[in-house]
Amino acid sequence: MPATRQIKIAILDLYNGIANQAINSFEQILEKYRTKHKLNLNWQIFKVREANELPDLNFDAYLSSGGPGNPFSGAEEWDKNYFKLIDGIEAYNNSNQKPKKHVLFICHSFQLLCRRYKLGEVLLRNIPSFGIVPVELLEDDDLLKNLSNPFYAVDSRSWQVVNPDMKVFEKIGAKILAIERERSDHLPRALMAIRLNDYFVATQFHPEMSPEIMGKRLLMDDNKQQVIDEFGEEGYQQMLEELNDADKLWLTFNTIMSNFLDRAILS
Repeated sequence: MPATRQIKIAILDLYNGIANQAINSFEQILEKYRTKHKLNLNWQIFKVREANELPDLNFDAYLSSGGPGNPFSGAEEWDKNYFKLIDGIEAYNNSNQKPKKHVLFICHSFQLLCRRYKLGEVLLRNIPSFGIVPVELLEDDDLLKNLSNPFYAVDSRSWQVVNPDMKVFEKIGAKILAIERERSDHLPRALMAIRLNDYFVATQFHPEMSPEIMGKRLLMDDNKQQVIDEFGEEGYQQMLEELNDADKLWLTFNTIMSNFLDRAILS
């Protein structure tokens, strides 16, 4: 791909002004990708919830972030405008116009997408989930190619999507790509990745979080206690050990975002 062609990425920040590492991680990943492929690639950050900022359709791809709080915020102005944008991108992709526009929905955005398309029950968990968790692959997909099964990912959620409505999935041609590990309490396993269509893909987990960032978060007292509450002291120590394993979180971090950008840009 010639470096002279300008490629524009919109980063949709749904953190509502809450301090986070995700947006900076997106920028670092895009900077590295731009250098590796010698691209004329630029990006712009939009504070969707904090300032009701939304991009137009003049971007090649969109990264829609995680964020805090309740995904049932449909009455708020930013929520309405957010889905006007998503509807606009979908209409563009369904037209004869090219190149198509790809969107990656992460965590809070994943829940919003499932809520909008009624793909399953969006529920508050009994306790928040935080840590490095194994995720079971169900489908081959470009987003998850070259991963192990299970693969390991950063999980940070108070809400979840369970009990998928397979009639809706079949009607719109969506697929469940990955699900939560088998639960010891026998509760329903949460959806962890879905592909809505050729251009919209979503993860409940955080593929943008590097092992370095996760290591710092695991050492914070409140996060440490949260992990111990759900997985025990042994589980917490295991997560710390897994940070340096090249076949676990490092593999996920180095694979998924690159796979998304390859399909969205290089293809």
